[in-house]
Amino acid sequence: MTRASQGKRLILWDIDGTLLRGGSVAGTAFAAAVETVVGKPAADHGVPFGGKTDPQIVREILAVLDLHDQVDLHAASIIAELERGLAAGRDQMRAEGFVLPGVPELLEALRDAGAIQTVLTGNTAANAAVKIDAFELRPWLDLEVGAFGSDNPDRNQLVPLALERATARYGAVDRRHTWVIGDTPFDAACAQAGGVRCLLVATGHSPRADLDAAGADRVLDDLSATADVVEYLTAD
Repeated sequence: MTRASQGKRLILWDIDGTLLRGGSVAGTAFAAAVETVVGKPAADHGVPFGGKTDPQIVREILAVLDLHDQVDLHAASIIAELERGLAAGRDQMRAEGFVLPGVPELLEALRDAGAIQTVLTGNTAANAAVKIDAFELRPWLDLEVGAFGSDNPDRNQLVPLALERATARYGAVDRRHTWVIGDTPFDAACAQAGGVRCLLVATGHSPRADLDAAGADRVLDDLSATADVVEYLTAD
């Protein structure tokens, strides 16, 4: 069976901790958005962000502030304020942050290998675009077929949506050659829920031991060994 008849390869990239680090902007914007909308200081909420959707993070921050019963009332306004704050902080993000090792080279090599590349991220679509554009990664990534926290607050529901969008735009996608690339056990769980493969990279905040135990197909320290990673991701 030919590769064309099998379907196209699809790479679903997480953003924060996988493609890039964005500095302090997102944390500051979250706290400011919550405080602006609900009127309570939120800088010391202590909620970890890794692997979660933006709506999930909002829900958890409100729970810490003992505002469990106000999620439905305030979540949309907080997300809108967050998106404004993150967009306003784009220059600071670029100054503080950086693209992670090997990422541009791998994006280029996977494009040359014919893979469709997009994002599967807990960020809302607007926040994802700000981060991707701040670090000039859009030439390799088709955000129109991505899946985002604004699509569903449950990350485990996002793989089928990305597959549907990619298929509608590019034709049949081969689920066996669809990969989630991320940096947390949540990324592995998302891939498993969607019936696709997963590569985890230890460039985020998750301990390597947690990544090794998450059930991914492979775990790497970083993505700097371009040729090896491409060979693994494109092997039949």
